[in-house]
Amino acid sequence: MRLNQITLPVNDMAQSCEFYLLLGFTQIVSTAQSGNHYARFACPEGEATFSLSLKQSELPARECNNSSVIYFEHQALDEWVADLIHKGILFEQLPVDEAYLWREAILFDPSGNKIKLYWAGENRLNPPWRVDIQASS
Repeated sequence: MRLNQITLPVNDMAQSCEFYLLLGFTQIVSTAQSGNHYARFACPEGEATFSLSLKQSELPARECNNSSVIYFEHQALDEWVADLIHKGILFEQLPVDEAYLWREAILFDPSGNKIKLYWAGENRLNPPWRVDIQASS
């Protein structure tokens, strides 16, 4: 089993698509011709995708009890963040080395979905406090 798809709620599909294209993702599905209620994007590396779904509420996601956070990993995090700032993207937190050994920057999409851009390297799957995995019989 693998996780490779997540759907985020958005208020304005066109604005949100523009935002994620600016972050560097490739749009692979659009319903712009039939109500503009859904879009899907491919990540620049690997096979993971994520989608956007138009929601009914006009409230930003963070005001609708949406406590989900989407993470996008990039080894050249600081350069990526600098490039996005140059393109006009606003960050709530610039890259910081966290106690759990990840370097993270925080921003919100136009609908209020929380995004963390990060680099964890080996510590994502193998942190010093990783539990011993017991094989099932």
